[in-house]
Amino acid sequence: MTRPWYEEAIFYHIYPLGFCGAPERNDYHTAPVERLNNICAWIPHMQELGVNALYIGPLFESESHGYDTVNYLELDRRLGTNDTLKHVIRELHKHGIRVVLDGVFNHVSRDFFAFRDLRQHQQHSMFKEWFHGVNFHQRSPYNDPFSYEGWNGHLNLVKLNLTYPFVAEHLFEAVRKWVQEFDIDGLRLDVADVLDFGFMQRLSTFTRELKPDFWLMGEVIHGDYRRWANPSMLHSTTNYECYKGLYSSHNDQNYFEIAYSLNRLYGAEYGIYKHLYLYNFADNHDVNRVASVLRNPAHLYTLYLLLFTIPGLPSIYYGSEWGILGMKRPDSDRPLRPELRLEEMDKQSHADLKSAIVRMSRLRQQSPALQHGAYKQLHVAAEQFVFLRQHGSETTIVAVNASSQPTTIRFPLQAAATTAVDRLNPGHAFPIQHGQLAIDIPAYWGRVLEVVP
Repeated sequence: MTRPWYEEAIFYHIYPLGFCGAPERNDYHTAPVERLNNICAWIPHMQELGVNALYIGPLFESESHGYDTVNYLELDRRLGTNDTLKHVIRELHKHGIRVVLDGVFNHVSRDFFAFRDLRQHQQHSMFKEWFHGVNFHQRSPYNDPFSYEGWNGHLNLVKLNLTYPFVAEHLFEAVRKWVQEFDIDGLRLDVADVLDFGFMQRLSTFTRELKPDFWLMGEVIHGDYRRWANPSMLHSTTNYECYKGLYSSHNDQNYFEIAYSLNRLYGAEYGIYKHLYLYNFADNHDVNRVASVLRNPAHLYTLYLLLFTIPGLPSIYYGSEWGILGMKRPDSDRPLRPELRLEEMDKQSHADLKSAIVRMSRLRQQSPALQHGAYKQLHVAAEQFVFLRQHGSETTIVAVNASSQPTTIRFPLQAAATTAVDRLNPGHAFPIQHGQLAIDIPAYWGRVLEVVP
């Protein structure tokens, strides 16, 4: 059976305005600068990491950080022109890397053409129905002769009325252009947890007609992910539950937390999402870098080993494969979104983390059990965690040890096999005797064992 590409994806995530060193604000007049081409130099690095999908965004003309869209049809001039984007996507596709863009459909900049028209013509504007909460009986804090609704109280991000047909038509035509001219492979829907469900259902139908294997993933923080990820809407959502569990179970010396989440989500008997491929991540452009969150940097290795072996789709946020630091400031997310130069990255303090991630990624690529297998817990302790992934005749056991000391774990294993061979650490194997398996695990490390006859 040929599976959709996104069920075997390993993602890389780039925030382009930061990554490419673009100016903080757009003056709308400077000639386009093809900074986006910087991505092409990173393609060999992505391939070394085993990446076969890139999530990149936001990309289109905006006022500042990219989520304040001014024009959905043109690449932000700080990154280049539409031809620049076409070239970059062609190069990525040439090297077997799919491309997923940010779909920022909930809100726009105050400089968006329809809102500018509303400010100019007010009650007489043909675009007055395009936005939520327009009220001509009071003024806005910007002194507009009307009030309106912004995203999450931010009035510089004007909330679109996605139930209004002409708004949906405008956005769908933009998506058509992105697919037909740029040949994108999917969209990550920004703030999907507040998007209109009818809009997302229509978008799902529309994109499948454009490209049958088009992937839709929604940014969802809380709630039952099945409300968004289902046959009539999206394929996947962000997995914030496991994002939190991955770091806090290390910081609190409490693997019971991540084990509880994984069993609730994916347990073979009662797992509520066991048929979904959720988007897993250790950090992203909105949260502090995981190397800044972990109290013990040695836990980067066990955390990433879990990321690459639990159910779902692993994603690496650019630079975090070297353990770079980054903390939000009260007034800015820019420290999370730095410009990076590839030739300087191996000087980072955790440069060997990248090599470890390469090994983990290759294991995942080679293992149908790690990509698609059912999930079952075998052993949980404060700093040790063992689980099984099984697909067809392949059985893989993942064991991690967050302790500063090596440890030995014994647990029952019902398998018609005699040996468990370590694929993460070649040259190590463990006998299965009388339905028991005993394994030693180095400090701050793990084993990925294939059960063989």
